[in-house]
Amino acid sequence: MDFEWVAIALGDVSWISLAFFLGFLARLINLPPLVGFLATGFLLNYLGFASGETLQKLADLGITLLLFTIGLKLNLKVLIRPQVWAVTVLHLGIIIALFGASIFTLALMNVPLFKELGLGLSLLIAFALSFSSTVFVVKSLEDSGEMKSLHGQLAIGILVMQDIVAVVFIAVSSAKLPSAWALLLFLLIPLRPVFHQLLQKTGHGELMILYGLVLALGGAELFELGGVKDDLGALIMGVLISTHPKATELAKSMLGFKDLFLVGFFLTIGMAGQLSIEALIIGLLLVPFVFIKSAFIFALLTRFKLRARTALLSTLNLTNYSEFGLIVAAIGVANGWLEGEWLVVIAIAISVSFIVASRLISKDDMIYSSKRKFWSRFQLRERLPDDKLLDTLGATIAIFGMGRVGSGAYDKMRELHGETVIGIDFDAELVKKHQSLGRNVLHGDPSDADFWDKINQDYGINLVMLALPNLQASLDALAQLKEISFSGRVAATAKFPDEMTRLRESGATAVFNFYTEAGTGFADHVEANKQSS
Repeated sequence: MDFEWVAIALGDVSWISLAFFLGFLARLINLPPLVGFLATGFLLNYLGFASGETLQKLADLGITLLLFTIGLKLNLKVLIRPQVWAVTVLHLGIIIALFGASIFTLALMNVPLFKELGLGLSLLIAFALSFSSTVFVVKSLEDSGEMKSLHGQLAIGILVMQDIVAVVFIAVSSAKLPSAWALLLFLLIPLRPVFHQLLQKTGHGELMILYGLVLALGGAELFELGGVKDDLGALIMGVLISTHPKATELAKSMLGFKDLFLVGFFLTIGMAGQLSIEALIIGLLLVPFVFIKSAFIFALLTRFKLRARTALLSTLNLTNYSEFGLIVAAIGVANGWLEGEWLVVIAIAISVSFIVASRLISKDDMIYSSKRKFWSRFQLRERLPDDKLLDTLGATIAIFGMGRVGSGAYDKMRELHGETVIGIDFDAELVKKHQSLGRNVLHGDPSDADFWDKINQDYGINLVMLALPNLQASLDALAQLKEISFSGRVAATAKFPDEMTRLRESGATAVFNFYTEAGTGFADHVEANKQSS
């Protein structure tokens, strides 16, 4: 594969500098940097720049790596849950019918840009608007450390099901069936032990990153040769090695590459088509309809026995339009079904929906806790086994986050304080693993207002230890502790000095730096061994 275009793209200082500047401004006003990247695309579009082949390939590489990392973290058991596949199918059907009828009504009223649309094209545009963005949602869940939470897994499962529908649509619209060679792709399944063995022997450095790129890009290339959408190949390759112990490490090591190339993706959205006042107005008018789309997701999820909070957090992540809408519009324009302005209309609707969704997600716990009684009216009395409020069983010490740091803390506190220690994590598979090892670990979410409300009513915990995957997850938990006026001690972990300051300001009574404390612990261990010998 020719990587010359990567060097060219990275050498274009002008758009990189502009993307950095606007991304930095977005961060200063508490918006995700991707909002600044979207603005960069629209600004470049306004200045007369077009999205060329180089930038498009950069964006394609970002999406390929994104789907590969999704595969690394995807739990296939989630996809067979009716809360995923049934909700996806029902929701797509409802939104296509509702939006299609609304668009066709506007066409009958001779509204500009709509008046040329028949019923079939109205349904096509409705189909494009019925999806949510895989790129945006995964980025948001990774930033908040909630990829393994129940609401995060459900959102990802729905997106994967939508992507499967998208693959079918693209295949049908292009009238291109997979070749006979596509059957050979099934041989990848028995080759899974080979992929695992190679990953095991790559070590922990640059060779592992290179192996990840080989799997992602190689899988995409193999599927494309077989006449199947290339991105699906990257997803499948990720799934094939997702059960390996080093899969999480591989995903983390590729995070920087994926984020860098996804900048190109956000730029291409803003540079789709020629801007016009008419397209801008219609694109903005489409944005409020995203809330109708979300209302039906929330209603369906609660009908499938999910708690109101779980359903709401999944819904807020899915409150956006998808980049797939641009693909549908591009197919329509290429076939002469739609006017080129529809590319701009959908690009504007997608971009503004990202801004709206980012604000909602940043306040998701507050949105739920402030109107908890209202949201709770929609949930059923019967709950799913993995979506019930947990019982702390009289524990006095709770450790949130049972990764390597949390597990070590749990074992030490259990040694010192006995059975009064409990571990809590929102990764159901990790919880089962700890339980099989004899640890008292439960499935739960540290930012769950319902959980903390129950703790407040039945007070027993006097020490909370936060060993969570990132800063935002710890800040969310501290906000809930502040809400219930928790008077016990709260210890939290941090990676950087500025994080330690923010955690203390948010209510943590003790903050421990990973790297500093690791050195101290190492020295203590050496001294303890010297005395015992």
